[in-house]
Amino acid sequence: MNRRATLTVAACIAAGASLLAAPAHAAERGTSAQAPQNVSVMSSDRVKCTSLSNGQLCISLNTSPSRIEVFYTKSGGSTIKANLGFRQNGTSWSPLKTISTGERAAATWNMSYPCGKKYVGLIKVQGQGTFETPAATPPCG
Repeated sequence: MNRRATLTVAACIAAGASLLAAPAHAAERGTSAQAPQNVSVMSSDRVKCTSLSNGQLCISLNTSPSRIEVFYTKSGGSTIKANLGFRQNGTSWSPLKTISTGERAAATWNMSYPCGKKYVGLIKVQGQGTFETPAATPPCG
């Protein structure tokens, strides 16, 4: 994701806006986490998204208050039942949600998270499997 698109997504999240207005090219390609790169961690590394066949899955590591948000915006296909979650050392899941085309499902965990650790957003879709975002990393300092 280019820096401008990442900062746009982060600004929308911070303002509480819906990502339904985010351009399609703002999503990263692939459905699984990408290999870590040797780059310095910037604030844009706190938001990671991936495009799936019928929507977009994102994870956002927010501040003020400190929280982890995972959200899925469904753009097509039939209604699904899914759990949203995240993985760091272990995995945490939200309750089961029913998500229809055009809806945005979100789950929030209010918690502190240490800098430099990697957090992966997850969606577990009944009958289809589990999909993940690339790893998001909160900045240190």
